[in-house]
Amino acid sequence: MTTSAKARLSPDGQRLLLDIDTQSREFAALWLRERAPDAETLDPLTGQRLIEAAELPLDLTLEQVELVDDALALRFSDGHRAHFPLDALRADATDSNRVAPGRQLWDASLSEPPRADCTAAIEDDAALLEMLEQLHRYGFVLVDGVPTEEDGMQALMARVGPLRRTNWGGIADVKSVANAYDLTMTQRGLEPHTDNPYRDPIPGYIWLHCLTNAADGGDSTLADGYRAAQLLRERDPTAFDCLTQVYPGFRYRDETTWLESEGPLIELDSQGRIFRVRYSNRTERVRALPAAQLARYYAARRAFFELITSDELTLHLKLDPGQMLIMDNYRLLHGRCAFALAGGVRHLRQGYVDRDSTASRRLVLRQQLADTTNEEIA
Repeated sequence: MTTSAKARLSPDGQRLLLDIDTQSREFAALWLRERAPDAETLDPLTGQRLIEAAELPLDLTLEQVELVDDALALRFSDGHRAHFPLDALRADATDSNRVAPGRQLWDASLSEPPRADCTAAIEDDAALLEMLEQLHRYGFVLVDGVPTEEDGMQALMARVGPLRRTNWGGIADVKSVANAYDLTMTQRGLEPHTDNPYRDPIPGYIWLHCLTNAADGGDSTLADGYRAAQLLRERDPTAFDCLTQVYPGFRYRDETTWLESEGPLIELDSQGRIFRVRYSNRTERVRALPAAQLARYYAARRAFFELITSDELTLHLKLDPGQMLIMDNYRLLHGRCAFALAGGVRHLRQGYVDRDSTASRRLVLRQQLADTTNEEIA
């Protein structure tokens, strides 16, 4: 991998030009200096920076670069020397992907949903990691064997991250009730949506656990919001751009709660990659923008809606008792078909776990299991 790597400096020394993996990548000298992976620059235990980066010379340059095995040996104009592993530079380089790395986009042709076993994920770190990797890759995972008790999901949830509490408490019932305070508590069908875009922060992952599902109808619908956004970008770039630039508001109100936030239906990260989708017809409140801008927004929103409700993208699942969906609320659009209680009761329970704790658990497990494997090999 490293034999084909080539490194050179720009004439002014302010840039490192690195050819690796058949790609040319560019790194600023000042960026490399403040990221130098040595004990003088970064604390060995925490990885936090020890130097004050804002005080480094703005005209700092690179004076020498040399390839040494799997690393670059660098000398800076302030006299500092550092060795950068090529793998670290490869990981930090800006990429041109349209979605973040590690995601597998999917549509209605997905033959089998990603699955996990509840007991295995509770008892075995490798099984838990595989569940979290699938959740990261596909945006959802179907978990079998969850105890059909009101707190049946909590043992597995405790292995991942703390329960996110909201104005509805912790884990809430999802069933038809009289005088419903939210449309989820009725028998009507629900359009594809993301949960709670009126919160700040928006809950990261939805845990939806089935206790009983004997009602007629009530199938869950799932659509990959990243795939829908990607298709919109390819088929109607003007509509895509509009949905990244207009920030509708979202609002939820009841007797004790008033929640408001805003954000685009398609949100990009700093590299222009699709990062988050929002869609909540029930709670959206777009401002009275100029008529021409609203006309563009309404047309773009319709184009996106037609994608997320299309047969091309929509999966249908009817959860059985003891099954649970864990869904990425930044990516997955979920809904349901209408149901009737003549056939029996439909009772699900739902909770939230935040995005940061879920990602941390996955990455720490990945590192711990890799370290264990390396120790066994050694």
